[in-house]
Amino acid sequence: MSYLPVFRQDIQRTLAWSDQKFGAAAADRYGRLIRQALCDLLAEPTRPRAKARPDLAPHAYVYHLIYSRDRVTGTRVKAPRHFLLYRYNHGKVEFARLLHDSRDLAQHVPEALRDE
Repeated sequence: MSYLPVFRQDIQRTLAWSDQKFGAAAADRYGRLIRQALCDLLAEPTRPRAKARPDLAPHAYVYHLIYSRDRVTGTRVKAPRHFLLYRYNHGKVEFARLLHDSRDLAQHVPEALRDE
């Protein structure tokens, strides 16, 4: 597993916003959901509902956090609004972005992901 530097920044910004808007408990729940989604994708990168998106970049996939929601222990996030953009190639997963689902995905694909 690897990740682009912007991916870590996306997580930090998302959790900071969640904390500010909904409180520390909500940010903790969202953080657990993000970790679960990452674990799910590392275990099965082409899992059901992971969508191949070769139109964005070679070997690119997107996966909405809602599909990992039921696998989180404890209180769950009611309505997750983010998805993961990642590359799966030659048995390796590289996480590129964590983006709000209202964003135009094509505008936020890092150049590094387009490089094969």
